[in-house]
Amino acid sequence: MSLRAWRFRLQPWWLDVAIGLFVTVMQVQGTVFRTTQELSTVVRPLTALGHLGYVLLFLGGAVVVLRHRWPVPVFAVAALCSLIHYTLDFPDGPGWLGLFVATYTLTALGDGRRSLITAAAGISVLTVAWYVSALDIQPRAAIGWVFFRIGASVMSAALGESVRSRRVIAAEALARAELAERTREDEARARVDAERLRIAREVHDTVAHAIAIINVKAGVTAHVLDKRPERARETLEAIESTSSRALQEMRTILGVLRADRDDRVPGPGLSRVDDLAARAREAGLDVTLEEALPLAPVPGVVGSAVYRIVQESLTNVIRHAGPTRVTVAVEYGVDAVGVRVTDQGRRTAAPHPAAAPGRGILGMRERCQLLGGELDARPTAVGGFEVVARLPLLTTGTVPA
Repeated sequence: MSLRAWRFRLQPWWLDVAIGLFVTVMQVQGTVFRTTQELSTVVRPLTALGHLGYVLLFLGGAVVVLRHRWPVPVFAVAALCSLIHYTLDFPDGPGWLGLFVATYTLTALGDGRRSLITAAAGISVLTVAWYVSALDIQPRAAIGWVFFRIGASVMSAALGESVRSRRVIAAEALARAELAERTREDEARARVDAERLRIAREVHDTVAHAIAIINVKAGVTAHVLDKRPERARETLEAIESTSSRALQEMRTILGVLRADRDDRVPGPGLSRVDDLAARAREAGLDVTLEEALPLAPVPGVVGSAVYRIVQESLTNVIRHAGPTRVTVAVEYGVDAVGVRVTDQGRRTAAPHPAAAPGRGILGMRERCQLLGGELDARPTAVGGFEVVARLPLLTTGTVPA
């Protein structure tokens, strides 16, 4: 521990020592000075009963040194010293300074209710004792010191409670600020996670679709390269076109990671579903697109989700079923958009591999759930596979950024 930190930790202790020394000197010297100035008012000298008066004044002040460590016992000792001092008719002087400091410390370091009850009980007992001991005081005007001690004790307790309340309020404000900061950090982390998941979905859908088409075209090229070179040229051009579109979409998706401001390019939507159908036809699918005019405006986020669902469904067909007949139906309702992608399965008797849900189906289902919709993917009775989704136009879920 550094010297500076050591001094900082010991500062309250030395402050209490200084306060205790000051209070003790003031109580003893103040009472002695008043006694020598007003000998006629002295009922019992401080030296009586084995110098008990000096002992009470000294103890009532010196105990203040321990006020931060044991506030309740310090208050009890200070109150008891004051009670005995005035009950035994020792000289009336500033023997209440230690009591006032102890009362303030009790309520300032207490827990509120119990500390106030303890202070109130102690002040009540002292009030009765002070008043009874002053019944025969002469002159009668001197009884004003009794009311001064009562009022000062109450004010000390009130001041300590005020300090405690302000400290509690400040601590609660700090706790609320820390909670708000943690909440902001959690929200920011959640937004980052959501954005990361969104980019992962977009990358998965774009890359998987492009790779599936390129794989099919590459297989066709290898098959017809020697027999039909002109067909190989067409497939290579299709591969080039598909890869170029995929790279363009990847740059659009990942561009947000390098952007200095939020200027994202809108993602693909309903207007490009026919492009998906055209590309799927180039990959060998017999795609029938059934799409009517929307009955209500379709939010961009819903249109993008429809596009990605159709894209992932066609990708699964290309990857798992191969050349087959596919029907893509986009139905518009008043409050929702329905998507249905159905294929007839492989032309062989092998089962449809897409019947086991993979990351693609999970990703489509997550998209729907984020928008408050639902998705079902299941094999058909004729050996194909069907993806059915419904997306509300007024989204009730958490819309991805």
